[in-house]
Amino acid sequence: MSLTLYCFGESGHSYKVALQLALSGLDWEPRFVDFFAGETRGPEFRALNVMGECPVLIEGGRVTTQSGVIQLDLARRTGLFQGAPEDRDEVLRWILFDNHKLSAQAGTARFLSNFVPADKRDPAVIAFVRGRLTAALKVLDAHLATRDWLAGDGPTIADFANCSYLYYPEPFGFDRAAYPGIDRWLDRIAALPGWRHPYDLMQRAWRG
Repeated sequence: MSLTLYCFGESGHSYKVALQLALSGLDWEPRFVDFFAGETRGPEFRALNVMGECPVLIEGGRVTTQSGVIQLDLARRTGLFQGAPEDRDEVLRWILFDNHKLSAQAGTARFLSNFVPADKRDPAVIAFVRGRLTAALKVLDAHLATRDWLAGDGPTIADFANCSYLYYPEPFGFDRAAYPGIDRWLDRIAALPGWRHPYDLMQRAWRG
């Protein structure tokens, strides 16, 4: 399958899919979306995804949106990283945890801390979001304290979902040294054949 991923480097949600594509050895190419110039708010992009969000995956005339849906679809179609049948509810549980508890907070904290103009950053709001992020990181770290992967005995799309914001260099309230379980797990993922950093897989959009 030849696929085009509408994405940009700063998007952790895009990275979930880009990483899965890279690790799966699929034939794909990134299509840069100039998020900070407003491309996702334009009519051409909204015709692809009315929600105005990246990522969007296109294969021929088939358009798939929302990172979790794309991940599940790719795993089913390739048979890769979906986990053993008995582990698939657990895989889904951690994808939903990430969408609601981890990426939602990490993405917001990172955006507010780095990409919003400095004079518009509200310290109280940032502190609140970082507090919620810390709570989610503690749950993830505790789960990884005694296991190598989130669900089952090998890497799955649950791992790729939850790790997505945790490789970025911009400060947003995550210190790897404070979470030894997460730290070891991120090293394991980075050791997988085909792994690449988000800024190596996708073009950056930020010009601030």
